[in-house]
Amino acid sequence: MIQTAVVILNYNGKHFLAQFLPSVLQHTPNAEIIVADNGSTDDSLRFLNENFPEVGVIKMTENTGFAEGYNIALQQVKAKYYVLLNSDVEVSANWLEPLIDLLEKDEKIVAVQPKVLAFYDKNRFEYAGAGGGFIDCFGIPFCRGRIFEYAEENQGQYDDTIEIFWAVGACVAVRADLYHQFGGLDGDFFAHMEEIDWCWRLKNAGYKIMYTGKSTVFHVGGGTLPKSNPRKTYLNFRNNLVMMIKNLPASNVFGRVFWRMVLDGIAATKYLLSGEVRLFWAVIRSHFYLYANFNKILKKRKQAQQTAVQHQHPQIYSKSIIKAYFLEGKRKFSELVF
Repeated sequence: MIQTAVVILNYNGKHFLAQFLPSVLQHTPNAEIIVADNGSTDDSLRFLNENFPEVGVIKMTENTGFAEGYNIALQQVKAKYYVLLNSDVEVSANWLEPLIDLLEKDEKIVAVQPKVLAFYDKNRFEYAGAGGGFIDCFGIPFCRGRIFEYAEENQGQYDDTIEIFWAVGACVAVRADLYHQFGGLDGDFFAHMEEIDWCWRLKNAGYKIMYTGKSTVFHVGGGTLPKSNPRKTYLNFRNNLVMMIKNLPASNVFGRVFWRMVLDGIAATKYLLSGEVRLFWAVIRSHFYLYANFNKILKKRKQAQQTAVQHQHPQIYSKSIIKAYFLEGKRKFSELVF
């Protein structure tokens, strides 16, 4: 069994592989590099075979999404540590060692993410992951270095190593045994929020999710679906609600979910008044999914709660990030009081 496998999930991403795989090979000498092809219909597989024969390839017959795609692929990889890496990520020198070092030093650390900067604006934090992930009391995710659409300039303010609430799926090192022991990513999520759900389950079980600024990668972001895509909106709203029901404590799960759905209604109304009718219906459909699949989601909750030993986490912002951002004008993580 190898120690570390860097697994890149690819779906019709030949252009990203051509652009970014060379940096991965150059800066990752001590790990096996594998591309898991999620049923691509372009010529990604031929391109890999002709240009990167040293890269391992896992072939899947259909696109099962980010979550289930990784679950299927990682069943075929025998390693102590997995690194989930998006195809649209450029890595830098010494990017991998700080992630693995943390996993080696503390068995309670189950996942580690690096600093994530924007590929097209390398002095600014990237939307997905930035300086480490957090959530507020209504399950709304944000990051150090990025709250909603505001991304901070990188000035070394997040060069530390700290415990966070969730690590971004675009680039994260995880313990392979615990990845499988806790069921991997929720395949029903397809994409979006699946890494937050997985991290939340592990934190409830007493494990730690970490960020280190000693490692830096550059992420294009939005390579599959743009932010204004109705499909992306639907998945984000739907998966967020499911994630909350699965992982919140019994004492406040339904109250928090109720108020979150009220906030969703306000967002949907804003979309409608702004003429973004397709996004309005995306939010509505996410709620109808909840109603139609409520029993199934409750079964998921029962399973998730079986391993939960704690629910209080200092990395959960006890107030509303919406209020802090839109009403109080707080744009930077340092302005929040946890």
